[in-house]
Amino acid sequence: EQRMYLGRDLKGVLVSFLTFDRMLGFLKNPVVVTAEINVNLVALTVMGLISRLWGLSYPRAVVFDEVYYGQFVSLYMKRIFFVDDSGPPFGHMLLALGGYLGGFDGNFLWNRIGAEYSMNVPVWSLRLLPALAGALCIPLAYQILVELQFSHCAALGGALLILLENSLITQSRFMLLESILIFFILLAVLSYLKFYNLQRHRVKYMGLFTYMLLLAIAGLHFWHMLGNQNLSNVSLLCHFLARGLALIIIPVAMYLSFFYVHLTLLYRSGPHDQIMTSAFQASLEGGLARITQGQPLEVAYGSQITLRNVLGKPMQCWLHSHTNTYPIRYENGRGSSHQQQVTCYPFKDVNNWWIVKDPGMQQLVVSNPPRPVRHGHIVQLVHGITTRYLNTHDVAAPLSPHSQEVSCYIDYNVSMPAQNLWRVEIVNRESDTDVWKTILSEVRFVHVNTSAVLKLSGASLPEWGYRQLEVVGEKLSKGYHQSMVWNVEEHRYGKSQEQKEREVELHSPTQMDISKNLSFMAKFTELQWKILTLKNEDTEHKYSSSALDWITMDTNIAYWLHPTSGAQIHLLGNVLTWASANVAAVIYVCLSLWYLVRRRRKIYDIPEDAWQLWVSAGEICVGGWAVNYLPFFLMEKTLFLYHYLPALTFQILLIPIVLQHLSDYLCRSLLSKTMFRALIVAWFSSVYLVYCTFSPVTYGEPSLSVAELKDLRWKDSWNILIRKQ
Repeated sequence: EQRMYLGRDLKGVLVSFLTFDRMLGFLKNPVVVTAEINVNLVALTVMGLISRLWGLSYPRAVVFDEVYYGQFVSLYMKRIFFVDDSGPPFGHMLLALGGYLGGFDGNFLWNRIGAEYSMNVPVWSLRLLPALAGALCIPLAYQILVELQFSHCAALGGALLILLENSLITQSRFMLLESILIFFILLAVLSYLKFYNLQRHRVKYMGLFTYMLLLAIAGLHFWHMLGNQNLSNVSLLCHFLARGLALIIIPVAMYLSFFYVHLTLLYRSGPHDQIMTSAFQASLEGGLARITQGQPLEVAYGSQITLRNVLGKPMQCWLHSHTNTYPIRYENGRGSSHQQQVTCYPFKDVNNWWIVKDPGMQQLVVSNPPRPVRHGHIVQLVHGITTRYLNTHDVAAPLSPHSQEVSCYIDYNVSMPAQNLWRVEIVNRESDTDVWKTILSEVRFVHVNTSAVLKLSGASLPEWGYRQLEVVGEKLSKGYHQSMVWNVEEHRYGKSQEQKEREVELHSPTQMDISKNLSFMAKFTELQWKILTLKNEDTEHKYSSSALDWITMDTNIAYWLHPTSGAQIHLLGNVLTWASANVAAVIYVCLSLWYLVRRRRKIYDIPEDAWQLWVSAGEICVGGWAVNYLPFFLMEKTLFLYHYLPALTFQILLIPIVLQHLSDYLCRSLLSKTMFRALIVAWFSSVYLVYCTFSPVTYGEPSLSVAELKDLRWKDSWNILIRKQ
């Protein structure tokens, strides 16, 4: 036994010694790390950085839409809340990041294109991230074509076309969002292609449309997988979950995170928060929060309240009344009740205060303990200053004759009894016993006698109504609308039964302390809805254009003009590249239709793998062009040439795809291939020549003479700025 244990010990020592000896042998040799460097990729990146970053601070003046985006950067620097309907806040945050890195304090008046930047504005930093995004689009284009299984030569050609595209250079050198949008669109496409190619070897506001395209392509790829009998059910489930994680869960989480950062940074009240609900405004520092801080949460009988219409259109306003009455007869000859006017007033005013009264009691103060008002309770609303009751009856409203007039009742001793009972309906209630809450509850007031709902019509009353907004009683049968919904914004518990004491009380601040902070998801949902539904007043712009003008570049945009010399910057593309992209698209469509007809006849002109490659390229490039271009025909907004740039990028990528296909499958002989390549070299040289020709108006340097500027007007529709001599 002892010998056996001794043998085991010796064996263990021997193994340990051999292991230690191997470790020493490993340490005797140097540690070597090898890496593959794609020189094409490195060279393209360097050239892209040079083309986009060279002279980035020039001109040191506000260039076109910098006057628009700069305002948001300043608001970020000052932590002031804003709403922009152009899309999610991520792009704005990146622009603000450039300002933060440059030490910008937000103090600059963004009111005029061409205004000189003051010394506190870090121009280079503000323009840096869009320029970097534009530069990195070049290597991304190269990698996308490689992942589509096209040759490195074709990929290099496509990347160089992006490099030499004047419009993409101009758009990426200023504090604008298009280059950032294009970068992330291309990054999303490349990421999916790498994911798809990786799994294949082992067994994408306008960005939204690209995302939908990727979802459709992923769904198509998965549909093809379902027919693969070599894949087990477990493998198919893993593929499905991987796509769900990569294309749904992660993007949604990132999208929410952008808004979380946005709302965390912008915690101060500002000019844009007026379009948000009272609850949202109260969650911001300053503004409404200063007024509503310390208000009672639960509305009770005897509460003094102001009622804000939830719709906020055509402007935010509060239920209001004053001593003036409706005219006995309107201009069209219709008569009125001659009762006290009730309107919606767009300013804070003591006449916006109302008292919630229990119809069964006479007191206008809150009892101790307070008796809260719940969903379904019947109340009377007493105007705080005039003490008249909110009323409606079967009399036509002044501007909306199909709706009922709303008034404060005056007893004229005629056969017109008061009808002033209203049922409180909490629209966003969780149960039928919910308590009416300040700011948080959205309520409708349903008239007990006629079932009409208190509604803001939005029409402006004539001079006799001081141009205030009309309030009517609308029949419930006409459906639900936000104009029928109100929320309590300011609130106090009434303590004074005497009218004079009550008027003093209505002017005094509240004292109770109740927090009304909204959750992130509540704020996100409201802000997202505002972004999607907010419509700015679109006005005709000198450089606006239609989507049809973009394809042939029949329009341009003058971005900047030097105040004294002829130096200027225009959004103008490389004419030859744009024309070639259109030709490539036509050739692709025609060839695809030809191949489809021939394949239907069982005639296969190209190998199956080449056909699949051709179709995949079309899904990405033609599909990318379509989803980033065609939706503009459905949009009711002012359009500019730069809206076409994401679609143009995909169309440019189609050029080397078509050229390689023609070379590989249509040029049969060596002579034809040689001649075709010579034509490509000549064509590419012409692209470079056009790039150089328009470089002075791409970079703004050097200044051109009047004759030189006239020579650049290749189309009569282009607006090249020429100073009068």
